[in-house]
Amino acid sequence: MLSLRTYAPPRAVRVFLCLVIFLISIPSLRAQNGSSFWTPSDSLNKKRLRGLLIAEGAVYGVTMIGLNQLWYADYPRSSFHFFNDNKEWLQMDKMGHMTTGYYVGRLGIKAMQWTGAGPRKQLWLGGSLGFMFLTTIEILDGFSSEWGASWGDLVANGTGAGLVMAQHACWQEQRITPKFSFHRSMYAEYRPDLLGHGLNEELLKDYNGQTYWLSVSPRSFLGKDRVTWWPGWLNVALGYGADGMTGGSENHPITQGQGVYVTPERYRQFYFSLDVDLTRIETRSKALGFLFNTFGFIKFPAPALELNRLDGWRFHPVYF
Repeated sequence: MLSLRTYAPPRAVRVFLCLVIFLISIPSLRAQNGSSFWTPSDSLNKKRLRGLLIAEGAVYGVTMIGLNQLWYADYPRSSFHFFNDNKEWLQMDKMGHMTTGYYVGRLGIKAMQWTGAGPRKQLWLGGSLGFMFLTTIEILDGFSSEWGASWGDLVANGTGAGLVMAQHACWQEQRITPKFSFHRSMYAEYRPDLLGHGLNEELLKDYNGQTYWLSVSPRSFLGKDRVTWWPGWLNVALGYGADGMTGGSENHPITQGQGVYVTPERYRQFYFSLDVDLTRIETRSKALGFLFNTFGFIKFPAPALELNRLDGWRFHPVYF
């Protein structure tokens, strides 16, 4: 019998993909309000820092208590242990952990900049926020007999945090940005309990439809002053996805008409595309500024070139 972990994506991915939309919208409020309150302080504002730490502690506490009651309370506890899930979902869940760790850390840096904290505090207290948040969830997993902490998840969490921290330390800007896109796959209808009932659940559960990207700003690397012909908002994106998965570690047969059972073949997908960095688009519209900052983590639909071992090269006129 397969473990329950096989039948549900990791808690961090399911919970934090929902939270990221809310979390990354907070800094964008500055675009909506010209008041001095939302303007980053030029020097350390102890009142702001104290308020921020209290707010982060409160959100952290409420979130962890809620997760414990809604997710872990119904399952028996155990001594702390690890669970190796590194072969599941062709590592798509690890990409979700990495992306989440990055964006929560990015929010933490922006929040510390708002307080006027120095570069080191911005880097270490802000950038590590995602890793600390997600690591706590791994600890909760480790004390649940149904799951267990995952070394792979911890590495992915650290990779996301490291990506945002390294760029902040080296360039004081984010030139390489993880992004997310989704399209509905054919497999959810055959295994809805595992891959989701309807679009809202499939968005979080069906890894066949998810694609994770690294969106790179060529103009930032080539020089903003020298390469004026390349739009600052136009990025190059490298993507990773997987398809044919009807189970976590191994596939289960599905029925395709008149009792015919087939077992899909699992395979990885690699993509090359262009992307629009919404956060780099200058606008005087407060509403557009808010939307650009809130949904900047979504890969912009565009033509894409795909490579996989089954079909070789494929061209998508528009890929979501």
